[in-house]
This record gives sequence, structure tokens and C-alpha cells, in this order.
Amino acid sequence: MYIKKGICLAGGIRVVSEEKKKNRVSVEINKRTYTIVGPESKEHVELVASLVDQKMRDIRSTNKHLDSTKLAVLTALNTMNEYIKLKEEHEELITLIEEEE
Repeated sequence: MYIKKGICLAGGIRVVSEEKKKNRVSVEINKRTYTIVGPESKEHVELVASLVDQKMRDIRSTNKHLDSTKLAVLTALNTMNEYIKLKEEHEELITLIEEEE
């Protein structure tokens, strides 16, 4: 367990986080085993790893010539693209909700 203390400069607010347990989870992504360490639950880490692995499989199925590095970069780009679109949709929905209130 660890305690992380820090200062948030935005707004001059001091933020002190609570103790967080670090979980160690072994997952397989693209036929390689990785040990992920963090506060998220084992189930959450396994879900994220599974989604990354599936995304890599999908990309590889249409681009069989890609080496591991290019496959990883394309996976990151595709994932970030999806994230940005979802974030924009979320912001639009929040705006619509606020306008109706």
C-alpha cells in the first residue's frame, strides 16, 4: 500500500489522496504476458486487457503484415479515436441536458 500526496495547482486546491492498494494482475495481450500493477480490480484490468487484445486481433486480421510495434501504434490510434468521439458525444449530451433544465 502507498499514500500519494500532491498539490493541485488548478484553483490552488491541495489534494491528498487516500491509501490505495496496488493490485498485480497478469494478462495476455497479443500472445505476450504482461503484469499490470495498479489500484484497479483484477476484473477491471482483465477486461481492459481483453478489449486491447481483441482490438489488436481485429486490426491484425485486416493487416497481417504489421509488426508488433506498428500493430500497437495502430491499436492506440484507433482506441484514442474512439475515446475522443465518445468524449465529444458525452459533452454534447451534457450540454443538451443542461439546456433542458
